[in-house]
Amino acid sequence: MKFNPEKLHIEFRNGITPIGPILGRRYTLTHSDVTAELFLTVGLTFAYDKINMMRDEVLGEWLISCNQCTLNAFCHVGGEMGKESARNRDMIFKRELRLALESIRYGDNSLFKTHPYLDESPIWINFNSVYSEYDRAECWGIFRDYTLGN
Repeated sequence: MKFNPEKLHIEFRNGITPIGPILGRRYTLTHSDVTAELFLTVGLTFAYDKINMMRDEVLGEWLISCNQCTLNAFCHVGGEMGKESARNRDMIFKRELRLALESIRYGDNSLFKTHPYLDESPIWINFNSVYSEYDRAECWGIFRDYTLGN
Protein backbone atom coordinates (compact mmCIF):
# COMPACT_ATOMS: atom_id res chain seq x y z
CA MET A 1 0.00 0.00 0.00
CA LYS A 2 1.23 3.50 -0.83
CA PHE A 3 1.33 6.14 1.91
CA ASN A 4 -1.45 8.71 1.65
CA PRO A 5 -1.01 11.63 4.10
CA GLU A 6 -4.75 12.34 3.97
CA LYS A 7 -5.41 8.93 5.56
CA LEU A 8 -3.12 9.58 8.55
CA HIS A 9 -4.63 10.83 11.83
CA ILE A 10 -2.21 12.00 14.52
CA GLU A 11 -2.79 12.40 18.25
CA PHE A 12 -0.25 13.87 20.66
CA ARG A 13 -0.94 12.85 24.25
CA ASN A 14 -0.13 14.66 27.49
CA GLY A 15 3.56 15.33 28.05
CA ILE A 16 4.40 15.29 24.33
CA THR A 17 4.59 18.20 21.93
CA PRO A 18 5.29 18.09 18.20
CA ILE A 19 8.96 18.92 18.93
CA GLY A 20 9.81 17.01 22.13
CA PRO A 21 10.81 15.30 24.20
CA ILE A 22 12.69 12.71 22.14
CA LEU A 23 13.62 10.21 24.85
CA GLY A 24 10.54 8.59 26.31
CA ARG A 25 8.58 9.37 23.14
CA ARG A 26 6.49 6.35 22.13
CA TYR A 27 4.52 5.67 18.98
CA THR A 28 1.46 3.49 18.57
CA LEU A 29 0.44 3.03 14.94
CA THR A 30 -2.82 1.26 14.18
CA HIS A 31 -5.03 1.12 11.12
CA SER A 32 -8.50 0.36 9.85
CA ASP A 33 -8.81 -2.51 7.38
CA VAL A 34 -12.16 -1.05 6.26
CA THR A 35 -11.13 2.56 5.51
CA ALA A 36 -7.34 2.13 5.10
CA GLU A 37 -6.91 4.99 7.58
CA LEU A 38 -3.83 5.07 9.79
CA PHE A 39 -3.86 6.28 13.39
CA LEU A 40 -0.62 7.48 14.98
CA THR A 41 -0.64 8.16 18.70
CA VAL A 42 2.46 9.83 20.16
CA GLY A 43 2.80 9.72 23.93
CA LEU A 44 4.95 8.94 26.93
CA THR A 45 3.38 5.48 27.03
CA PHE A 46 2.10 3.19 24.31
CA ALA A 47 -1.59 3.72 23.52
CA TYR A 48 -2.79 0.29 24.62
CA ASP A 49 -6.35 1.61 24.46
CA LYS A 50 -5.96 1.79 20.65
CA ILE A 51 -4.78 -1.81 20.24
CA ASN A 52 -7.33 -4.40 19.14
CA MET A 53 -7.37 -8.19 19.34
CA MET A 54 -5.74 -8.52 15.90
CA ARG A 55 -2.47 -7.15 17.35
CA ASP A 56 -1.41 -5.70 14.01
CA GLU A 57 -0.10 -2.46 15.47
CA VAL A 58 3.45 -1.16 15.30
CA LEU A 59 4.87 0.18 18.56
CA GLY A 60 8.03 2.28 18.60
CA GLU A 61 10.16 4.17 21.11
CA TRP A 62 13.25 6.33 21.03
CA LEU A 63 16.24 5.01 22.96
CA ILE A 64 19.94 5.81 23.19
CA SER A 65 22.25 3.10 21.91
CA CYS A 66 26.00 3.54 21.35
CA ASN A 67 25.64 7.29 22.02
CA GLN A 68 23.02 7.82 19.32
CA CYS A 69 19.24 7.93 19.17
CA THR A 70 17.64 4.82 17.73
CA LEU A 71 14.03 3.90 17.17
CA ASN A 72 13.14 0.47 18.49
CA ALA A 73 9.87 -0.81 17.09
CA PHE A 74 7.88 -3.91 17.96
CA CYS A 75 5.59 -6.10 15.85
CA HIS A 76 3.57 -8.91 17.41
CA VAL A 77 4.00 -11.81 14.98
CA GLY A 78 2.73 -14.16 17.65
CA GLY A 79 2.00 -17.73 16.78
CA GLU A 80 -0.61 -18.46 19.39
CA MET A 81 -2.91 -19.50 16.54
CA GLY A 82 -0.28 -21.75 14.95
CA LYS A 83 2.84 -21.56 12.84
CA GLU A 84 0.98 -20.79 9.61
CA SER A 85 -0.61 -17.76 11.28
CA ALA A 86 2.82 -16.57 12.45
CA ARG A 87 4.24 -17.00 8.92
CA ASN A 88 1.36 -14.99 7.41
CA ARG A 89 1.64 -12.22 9.99
CA ASP A 90 5.40 -12.04 9.45
CA MET A 91 4.89 -11.63 5.69
CA ILE A 92 2.25 -8.92 6.22
CA PHE A 93 4.43 -6.98 8.66
CA LYS A 94 7.41 -7.11 6.30
CA ARG A 95 5.20 -5.96 3.41
CA GLU A 96 3.59 -3.09 5.35
CA LEU A 97 6.50 -1.86 7.48
CA ARG A 98 7.63 0.70 4.91
CA LEU A 99 4.18 2.28 5.09
CA ALA A 100 4.30 2.23 8.90
CA LEU A 101 7.73 3.89 9.02
CA GLU A 102 6.72 6.51 6.44
CA SER A 103 3.65 7.24 8.58
CA ILE A 104 5.72 7.75 11.72
CA ARG A 105 8.26 9.91 9.88
CA TYR A 106 5.56 12.04 8.23
CA GLY A 107 3.32 12.21 11.29
CA ASP A 108 6.15 13.39 13.54
CA ASN A 109 7.64 15.71 10.91
CA SER A 110 8.04 18.68 13.30
CA LEU A 111 10.26 16.57 15.55
CA PHE A 112 12.52 15.70 12.60
CA LYS A 113 12.64 19.33 11.40
CA THR A 114 13.60 20.50 14.89
CA HIS A 115 16.15 17.70 15.37
CA PRO A 116 17.43 16.90 11.84
CA TYR A 117 20.02 14.41 13.14
CA LEU A 118 17.11 12.05 13.85
CA ASP A 119 16.87 11.37 10.10
CA GLU A 120 20.19 9.50 10.49
CA SER A 121 18.87 7.38 13.37
CA PRO A 122 18.86 3.60 12.93
CA ILE A 123 15.52 1.82 13.05
CA TRP A 124 15.42 -1.57 14.76
CA ILE A 125 12.35 -3.73 14.26
CA ASN A 126 11.73 -6.43 16.85
CA PHE A 127 9.48 -9.18 15.51
CA ASN A 128 8.05 -11.01 18.52
CA SER A 129 6.89 -14.61 18.06
CA VAL A 130 6.65 -17.88 19.92
CA TYR A 131 8.49 -19.45 16.94
CA SER A 132 12.24 -18.84 16.84
CA GLU A 133 12.38 -18.32 13.06
CA TYR A 134 9.98 -15.36 13.37
CA ASP A 135 11.34 -14.00 16.67
CA ARG A 136 14.15 -11.66 15.66
CA ALA A 137 15.44 -8.09 15.42
CA GLU A 138 16.32 -6.44 12.10
CA CYS A 139 17.79 -3.09 11.19
CA TRP A 140 15.48 -1.32 8.72
CA GLY A 141 17.83 1.49 7.78
CA ILE A 142 17.55 5.11 8.91
CA PHE A 143 14.64 7.54 8.92
CA ARG A 144 15.96 9.46 5.91
CA ASP A 145 15.01 6.33 3.93
CA TYR A 146 11.36 6.88 4.88
CA THR A 147 10.79 10.52 3.97
CA LEU A 148 8.22 11.06 1.25
CA GLY A 149 9.78 10.89 -2.16
CA ASN A 150 12.48 8.37 -1.21
